[in-house]
Amino acid sequence: MLTINVTPKEAFDEKTSTFTKTEGCTLCLEHSLVSISKWEAKWHKPFLGDSQKTDEELKSYIKCMTITQKVKDEVYETLSSSELKTINDYIGDSMTATTFSNRRQVEGQATRKSEIITSELIYYWMVAYQIPFECQRWHLNRLLTLIKICSIKNDTGKNNKMSKKAILSNNAALNAARRKQSGSKG
Repeated sequence: MLTINVTPKEAFDEKTSTFTKTEGCTLCLEHSLVSISKWEAKWHKPFLGDSQKTDEELKSYIKCMTITQKVKDEVYETLSSSELKTINDYIGDSMTATTFSNRRQVEGQATRKSEIITSELIYYWMVAYQIPFECQRWHLNRLLTLIKICSIKNDTGKNNKMSKKAILSNNAALNAARRKQSGSKG
């Protein structure tokens, strides 16, 4: 969770030719699957991916991340560039010490560019890997790292499977060794 102390600001409204004052507040923000689900429900498009978001969409996402109750809309409109940078840094933080080598393709994790990742797909991965639903409130990057680890750990046997011919050959060699050891002909 990220906590930002938004400072009070004063601005000039050109439409009304008056000065407006925005109260300061403390924003508690959470970049999580829950936040992304709220945003996707509003905008009807995937949050994750390469598509650029408008300023309106980004401010909307910050609202979806907000845990603090009863925050006025003006607060989001007056966030400073340093406050926005802090929020973007938090969103981009991995929140984990886990790293992955690039030598391995992970099945189940969207390694193909054509797969669109939505909140529902991430929930599916949580169900498939039996990840408890309380993890939906984790920092999103940490949750995606856990999903990737589950995928890697579940995938270890798939690539090491022996072909049918290799299994039959291995079984024949084991049977021959057992016959020789026991002195049996069959």
